[in-house]
Amino acid sequence: MQISQLLNRFNSKKFTKLFTQTIALGVGAFVLFSSTDANAAEQVVLKYGTFQGQVSVEELTQFTETGKTTPTLTAYLQAAQQDPAIARKALKAPIKADAAFLNSLLSSWAGPILVNQIGEVVHPPAGELNQQSLRDALSASIEKNGEVTLLGAIQNYPNTSVELEGDRLIAVYERLSNLAKLL
Repeated sequence: MQISQLLNRFNSKKFTKLFTQTIALGVGAFVLFSSTDANAAEQVVLKYGTFQGQVSVEELTQFTETGKTTPTLTAYLQAAQQDPAIARKALKAPIKADAAFLNSLLSSWAGPILVNQIGEVVHPPAGELNQQSLRDALSASIEKNGEVTLLGAIQNYPNTSVELEGDRLIAVYERLSNLAKLL
């Protein structure tokens, strides 16, 4: 009799509701913990003067790391008359140093200058630069790779979309390269 009473309880509405909630909670936890960059940029709006196009962060990362472009990215680079090799170099050029030093640099008087330099190229779409968000993105990049790059700022930017000002890319790259030589 005890087994039949237990089975009757399992068939109750309360158990069904509890079971459904448990499954939903489990699925939700799986999705939350399996996506490691849930608060990171997913789309990049490339801007070159009046030209504007959208690519995924994944496409831009693949291009920066391997040099391989997707047809969309190739078309955008051609339309913008941008040399892919120079754009790639600018996106991956690092400021390398000890992670603690780079984080302290971001917290020092030089931090806002560095953030503003990168913010000229990487910022939220059609919005003002949020220095704290970009600082957080740079800190995340430092923690992952021990360096600051424009690609790292894009990958870790805490917004679903970010703009990349391609026409300012080379100038900012050169200033960051000069800064890296001083470190």
